[in-house]
Amino acid sequence: MKVKNRKIHVVGINSFEFEELSSSIKSLLKNIKNVAIPQSYFNEINIWFNKSENCKQNLFSSSSNHDLIKWLENNKSDVVLISRGDPLWFGIGRVLLDHFTKEELFFHPSITCVQLAFRRLKKPWQDVKCISIHGRETDELIKAIKSREHNLAIIPDPKKNNLQLIRTNLLELQLDDFYEIWICEELGFKGEKLTILKINEEIPKDISDLHIIILSKKEALNCKDNNPLFGLDDSLYKTFKDRPNLLTKKEIRIQILADLELPENGVIWDIGAGSGTIGLEALKLRPQLKLYSIDKRFGTKEIISENARRIDVKPKQIHEKDIRELLEINLSDTFKFPNRVVIGGCNKETKIYTIKKLSKFMGRGDIFVLPLITVDTIQEIKSIFIKLDYQINITLVQIQKGLSIAEGTRFEPNNPVFIIKAKKIN
Repeated sequence: MKVKNRKIHVVGINSFEFEELSSSIKSLLKNIKNVAIPQSYFNEINIWFNKSENCKQNLFSSSSNHDLIKWLENNKSDVVLISRGDPLWFGIGRVLLDHFTKEELFFHPSITCVQLAFRRLKKPWQDVKCISIHGRETDELIKAIKSREHNLAIIPDPKKNNLQLIRTNLLELQLDDFYEIWICEELGFKGEKLTILKINEEIPKDISDLHIIILSKKEALNCKDNNPLFGLDDSLYKTFKDRPNLLTKKEIRIQILADLELPENGVIWDIGAGSGTIGLEALKLRPQLKLYSIDKRFGTKEIISENARRIDVKPKQIHEKDIRELLEINLSDTFKFPNRVVIGGCNKETKIYTIKKLSKFMGRGDIFVLPLITVDTIQEIKSIFIKLDYQINITLVQIQKGLSIAEGTRFEPNNPVFIIKAKKIN
């Protein structure tokens, strides 16, 4: 690209009030004759120039398309291009950098609509994930929602019904009670309006084209009183902020609970419990069971205790400790040995050590269940169970969930999980 001896000033604004502009921007607008203005607010900004008899600018109504690029190319003197907020944040800046040299371009950003939105909501925004679905697919948005990002700022496509699609996705992902949905219209302008949208409310019909959508994690999660007996929604459970997916998904939990053949009375150990969901749901189904939840990660005791409160069950004990340490001490004073064992988040060596150690104390009909995500460990663990006189069943659970997209429904696969059920014969 050939460098032209002129400057393209790209000015971001967040108000139609001329007096709110900085003195340097006012000076640019007064002294530069060629000014491009977005078509969507051409009339409002045109008022700035009509008020002054000395200002006789050449105004160009811009649709941010090829006509704008051609207009900029044809101008040999300095020009001003008015944008919204920060032109380098999902704005016209990227397109301009593709067509003009950096030496020609000068950016004068205002604060972004996301900053304005979180200022109005009075929420910190350092952890916000910003996603544009304006003329784009929603894949990145769905990925962010599934990851349970605490704050999502979404730039929608005003020509599409993005709000309805987002709300449908939240329902499909069972996160309808996890997020608040905010519609933030005309931020910084006179028509500014912030509306919280409840999941079952009718979407307003008169939403301004100048809007963004904020999904913000609810400060206090509502624990539903009408939870089902079996197969609780993932969104009900608290998990680690930095590892939101450290949670056994509902469809996998259902299969594991079925394989455990839960007795009315007995003892269950949930090893590598993570957020504690499997053991806690077992206790919800069989309240007379004694549950021991065990996980070495710092903070698991607090999370499992909170999740127990949410579904109104009481584990016998929660241990924030490595299972190897527990099994190497005299357990008879503090533990009751299990009839049912789930071994989740441990490495292969720990799984094998635990199986061999606990098998000495388990009787006929007692059951181990192990969810595995890698094929290479299956055969080794299976052979150990066979030597120890266990009957083996292996199930591959592979779930695909339908998610709404603009064109219809797409199926999103979850990672396949192999479940080994081992039932002691003698």
